Amino acid sequence: MADGHLFNSISLGGRGGTNPGQLRVHSGGIVWKKQGGGKAVEVDKSDLIGLTWMKVPRSNQLGVRTRDGLYYKFTGFRDQDVSSLTTFFQTSCGIAPEEKQLSVSGKNWGEVDLNGNMLTFLVGSKQAFEISLADVAQTQLQGKNDVMLEFHVDDTTGANEKDSLMEISFHVPNSNTEFLGDENRPAAQVFRDKIVSMADVGAGGEEAVVNFDGIAILTPRGRYSVELHLSFLRLQGQANDFKIQFSSVVRLFCLPKSNQPHTFVVVTLDPPIRKGQTLYPHIVMQFETDAVVDTSISMNEDLYNSKYKDKLELTYKGLIHEVFISILRGLSGAKVTRPGKFRSSQDGYAVKSSLKAEDGVLYPLEKSFFFLPKPPTLILHDEIDYVEFERHAAGGSNMHYFDLLIRLKTEQEHLFRNIQRNEYHNLFDFINSKGLKIMNLGGVQTADGVAAVLQNDEDDAVDPHLERIKNEAGGDESDEEDEDFVVDRDDGGSPTDDSGEGESDASESGNEEEVPAKKKPKKEPSAPKASSSKKKAKDGDEDGSKKKKQKKKKDPNAPKRAISAFMFFSQAERENIRKTNPGISFTEVGRVLGERWNKMTAEEKAPYEAKARADKKRYTDQISDYKNPQTINVESGEDSDSA
Repeated sequence: MADGHLFNSISLGGRGGTNPGQLRVHSGGIVWKKQGGGKAVEVDKSDLIGLTWMKVPRSNQLGVRTRDGLYYKFTGFRDQDVSSLTTFFQTSCGIAPEEKQLSVSGKNWGEVDLNGNMLTFLVGSKQAFEISLADVAQTQLQGKNDVMLEFHVDDTTGANEKDSLMEISFHVPNSNTEFLGDENRPAAQVFRDKIVSMADVGAGGEEAVVNFDGIAILTPRGRYSVELHLSFLRLQGQANDFKIQFSSVVRLFCLPKSNQPHTFVVVTLDPPIRKGQTLYPHIVMQFETDAVVDTSISMNEDLYNSKYKDKLELTYKGLIHEVFISILRGLSGAKVTRPGKFRSSQDGYAVKSSLKAEDGVLYPLEKSFFFLPKPPTLILHDEIDYVEFERHAAGGSNMHYFDLLIRLKTEQEHLFRNIQRNEYHNLFDFINSKGLKIMNLGGVQTADGVAAVLQNDEDDAVDPHLERIKNEAGGDESDEEDEDFVVDRDDGGSPTDDSGEGESDASESGNEEEVPAKKKPKKEPSAPKASSSKKKAKDGDEDGSKKKKQKKKKDPNAPKRAISAFMFFSQAERENIRKTNPGISFTEVGRVLGERWNKMTAEEKAPYEAKARADKKRYTDQISDYKNPQTINVESGEDSDSA
């Protein structure tokens, strides 16, 4: 590279475990990106205060120490990389890396080197281990000679590891010359006091820049006092204490709730904090939207002028959530995401929904979807394979709700249920504008095609899924359609207004023809005598109900039902699709037909719709002639006999 070096197989060790990634060293500093995405580590050249090389098994390790007290360990360098990078750091950054040797003797007697907030244990002149005092939560003096260091249990340290460092104990004899003591203050006490003054432990730690008391946090649930320090965020509750380094903060979200007195502020972490066995990648805070705060920051004037003058103000007055975000952004450098162009039907930024039986709101953002508050679920647009609009599982197409399925490229699925029907067009337009793949039951990526999934019974649009079921049930378009799936889409009802009269006429004429567009149980053929059959249907409720439950054969002389314009189109184009796509399945043929039909213009559909109208008229005439002549003949015969 013209401006630096690029290394593809470099692992970051220490905070959050060991993760592989890519490291770029350039004249402006160091950038490491985690493999597969996630938090990037950026160290500006001006923040570098120390570099070290150490030979480790099968590789070389680069130690990077920053002004904020952080220490990064990058492993995976070859021997030739060491010499080239050493020269680059000297010429570009003006820093000469030191060389350290790793102790592999296994001895546990040595010396302690305290440098900045790093504690290094040396055996002879070689390093046995190294820990960051920023991770120390508490120190205890045990007896006169032992000092125990406890580390933050719920911190981001080791959140992705099965094993984490919980505590470590040092034995400091009275004869120690490094930490001189006296009778009233032994060497172990001097060592502990030194640790307290350098680590973030109690009053000896760094003073908070600003405090926010009594903040409601939904995950992890509780009410906390939130402290913002120079290098970390602390949540202090009655039962839990979380300390989160700003290097773990990926992004901030400020998401107002429509027509609600609260605003969500979400701090996204990588790696997440841990409480017991539960990981929390998102801290969901809830602020009162109209609450106003007037506060000032506590910071050394020289430090403020040298580093934070362009990032922070000395005093703040305004809405509490805006003040909190402004200060946290200035200290951590994290970016803030706010609602984008999407607006719901209530002129809000989200739609009401439910996920995993939890009610919440779904925010369609410019580069992601975010479901809040529980479980907080962030879905980046780049991770999505496709989305699918579905009818509500609890009912038919006339329900007032629908579901949105989001399938990821990892094959994981998120089903957002109970979305109000009037939000459909807003969601569809937004998702379509982002270029996301939209799948529906017919596989059609047009607004009309998706609308068919959500249409009412009286809608005119073709439902490709329904038509496909009819095709599969019938096999051949020339066969009689299954009544269970027949819908007359031209007039939305039956040619016969009185369904009861239609049944009686059918019984009298000795046929079983059902009224079109009405899903009814099939009946057994009537008795030969029309009068007795009619009497049973009217007077014998028990017998009539039994007949309705029994299946009976169709009359081969009954007129063939009318078919829709789409079915005429399918008859004309099915063979062409099979010829151009050899081996295509029957189901896939139906999907292609539905897709092509919904893309056709009104002029292209006109010939098929004309055929459908003509066929409907044919059926209406034939069914009338089929039913009525028999009744007329019977009555004429009776009149003739009586004469």
